[in-house]
Amino acid sequence: MIPKINRENRYCITVEEQISGQDTGKTLSFEFQDREDLFNAVENIKKGSGLEAPLATRVAVALRLLGPVMMQNRKHPLFLDFMPHFKTFMNNLKSTVKQTITAK
Repeated sequence: MIPKINRENRYCITVEEQISGQDTGKTLSFEFQDREDLFNAVENIKKGSGLEAPLATRVAVALRLLGPVMMQNRKHPLFLDFMPHFKTFMNNLKSTVKQTITAK
């Protein structure tokens, strides 16, 4: 029997609170898996979105965190109204990024 290949990418996100004049603030850390390569998504959005690099990074990470949660829970009342708009946004973003990258 052929073993199943795990196609999930594993990541750890750490958020550190930056407080002026203090060495440490609060820290939040969690792990998640994603079928997409997060670093590739960040680079593509940096190259093709027209956003400045720090903003593009934040958008890419946010989308890779929110998107799979929404897909897994698309019938949950929290996501019902937002899902069609999110789908439109994602299709527009993917199209924009693809057109920009292929034009370069």
